[in-house]
Amino acid sequence: MSKESKRREALVYHAKPTPGKIKVVPTKKYSSQRDLSLAYSPGVAAPCIEIEKDKSNVYKYTTKGNLVAVITNGTAVLGLGDIGPEASKPVMEGKGLLFKIFADLDCFDIEIDATDVEEFIKTVKNIAPTFGGINLEDIKAPEAFEIERRLKEELDIPVMHDDQHGTAIISSAALLNALEIAGKKIEDVKIVVSGAGSAAISCTKLYSKLGARKENILMFDIDGLITTSRTNLGAEQMEFARDMDPINLTEAMKGADVFLGLSVGNLVSPDMLRSMNHDPIVFAMANPNPEVEYDVAVAAREDIIMATGRSDHPNQVNNVLGFPFIFRGAMDVRATKINEEMKLAACHAIAQLAKEPVPEQVNIAYGETKLTFGKEYIIPKPFDPRLIATIPPAVARAAIESGVAQEPIADWDRYEDQLYSRMGSDNKLIRLVLNRARTNPKRIVFAEADNLDVLKAAQIVHEDGIATPILLGRSDVIESLMEEIGWEDNVLIIDPKADEEKPRRDRYAHEFWQMRARKGVTEFDAGKYLRQRNYFAAMMVKLGDADALITGVAQSYPKSVRPMMEIIGMSPGVQKVATTNLMITDRGPLFISDTSININPDATELAKIAQMTDRTARMFGVDPVIAMISYANFGSSEHPHATKVTDAVNYLHRYYPDIVVDGEIQTDFALNSEMLKEKFPFSKLAGRKVNTLVFPNLEGANSTYKLIKELYKTDSIGPIMMGMQKPVHILQLNASVDEIVNMAAVAVIDAQQKEKYELKRAQEGGLQQN
Repeated sequence: MSKESKRREALVYHAKPTPGKIKVVPTKKYSSQRDLSLAYSPGVAAPCIEIEKDKSNVYKYTTKGNLVAVITNGTAVLGLGDIGPEASKPVMEGKGLLFKIFADLDCFDIEIDATDVEEFIKTVKNIAPTFGGINLEDIKAPEAFEIERRLKEELDIPVMHDDQHGTAIISSAALLNALEIAGKKIEDVKIVVSGAGSAAISCTKLYSKLGARKENILMFDIDGLITTSRTNLGAEQMEFARDMDPINLTEAMKGADVFLGLSVGNLVSPDMLRSMNHDPIVFAMANPNPEVEYDVAVAAREDIIMATGRSDHPNQVNNVLGFPFIFRGAMDVRATKINEEMKLAACHAIAQLAKEPVPEQVNIAYGETKLTFGKEYIIPKPFDPRLIATIPPAVARAAIESGVAQEPIADWDRYEDQLYSRMGSDNKLIRLVLNRARTNPKRIVFAEADNLDVLKAAQIVHEDGIATPILLGRSDVIESLMEEIGWEDNVLIIDPKADEEKPRRDRYAHEFWQMRARKGVTEFDAGKYLRQRNYFAAMMVKLGDADALITGVAQSYPKSVRPMMEIIGMSPGVQKVATTNLMITDRGPLFISDTSININPDATELAKIAQMTDRTARMFGVDPVIAMISYANFGSSEHPHATKVTDAVNYLHRYYPDIVVDGEIQTDFALNSEMLKEKFPFSKLAGRKVNTLVFPNLEGANSTYKLIKELYKTDSIGPIMMGMQKPVHILQLNASVDEIVNMAAVAVIDAQQKEKYELKRAQEGGLQQN
């Protein structure tokens, strides 16, 4: 994708369908006049009076306790420099989005037109009563140091300049673990720091608090080594000035144990790395290009322990591991500040989490067999669901113990449950699915590539590294559409009807005829079928010319399914295929089956659908808790429609006792855990959160998933085909671009899983022969 295309895509993303990335939504009912009279006049006067009596009541009656301000003056925005407050707004909105999706903190972005320190501080102080915390962002040094210091002293809410302290906290956690792996003590190591801006200074200060000795630290800026003889330095830099003759970076690296880079790309050579001490620790965090590329570094030193700021290499030092969760913990105890104790607590919590067993969900998301503490895993992954319940409690405890908490937590178990519950409403699972697909992309046939939405999705899939697309359709139409959407990359385009495809078409037709000769298909018929895209695409997957396929956007589901059943067929041991839809709801992921195939399955078929759904949910890293849905509850009806569900549950309990499943049960009881536990305490579902619904018939499942999708604008991934021999997935008519992209990622994961299964079978077969 060209730079111009990327620029245009970013502009469209920010402009359409609604400008910006965040919005305000009501949290109270507002449907009636009574509701409105409570929300505003006259009812609103009551909380106003209570807050006037006691200002702390503002936390009880308003959003203050969950509201963060992201504040900037636009003087040091990313790598763009001083671009002004208006131009910085997209970045601040983006920060607000991260606060919400990672820690469920609401956010207002505030862009202040003030470069004078006193004016900026006065403005922030004047609006501070609105907020429960203030995140300072993209303010240039040295003003940033003074602004943060003063606001921390003069306000009674948490204030943190993330550009400084976020990087410091995450890199400090990485350093502690890297030193443990290297068998070195922090007080003994020689540290070279390239960069003397706010982030580098904050990192070095925190390293010192962890035990690093200043006499072992050499800090460089653009003019060279920071020494006491320099006259162009601020007070923050002078703290790390050395009383020695200047040396260059190459000389400083000799015998160094740690290199911290927050400067410019491609600064460190392989020879400089080779001159470092044994088991060197290199944090090359300049963006977008690190001081030394990861591949270059690991080639130069086998014993290197390396971290970067990039997501495509191990050990990404990503601020999102810190700031959402630090503010969450600080604000949950109404801390008056974020002090050193709280930062250190966050640092140690992050470091410790990397040493604990990694949930399978994280392994799956990052395409790892098993992430374990070591050189390539010294800090947790950003999508680790444990972060929300690990860092905020550590920060909150430190706030309480250091005396800055105004609302101590009494029940820590309940607090942990509350933290986990906050994470039900985001789209983490979709991000995990996309991320996992990227770990091992596959070749996907898009059978309707001359459909504009399909082509847009294929472009995203290609440019995001999710899969290698193969585009089926008329070449002239596809190429014209590609030009229209700015897709300039070379991708494989195949027109099944084109003359140049005749050899391949004939080969496919012959194979298809051999497969279907006893099913009434002549060789002439086979030739006609193979001019149709779905038959052609299915044969590509069948014969290994592609790994998976996506179709169904432009034609009915039954027409799309037929070629798949005739050519691909079911997996060994499967009597009926089925589908499930993964709904990303406010309460978390919810699987609904069977949404597209089986009209009225019998009890055994229903049980098999539940079994396949269980396996599919686990493919996504979800531990399924399955409710078998009916209009009845646990034997309340003897009608065959209800008893078949009972029989299906009995079958599952007998033959698949490890599956957490029960029923028959009504949907409201299944989804309301308190109601279920009170009314049916004997159920296997009691005390559990149901995340999978298996309906007794197609109309129930299909109607339910579409109802949820349309009423609540819920993201849906599916229908996901279950029980097929190869990864083929059929979309609903007129699926959106996002839905196609998500299903493409699922197709890749399906192909990854089937590849692993075939490899395992081959290995087992080899062992048996030996």
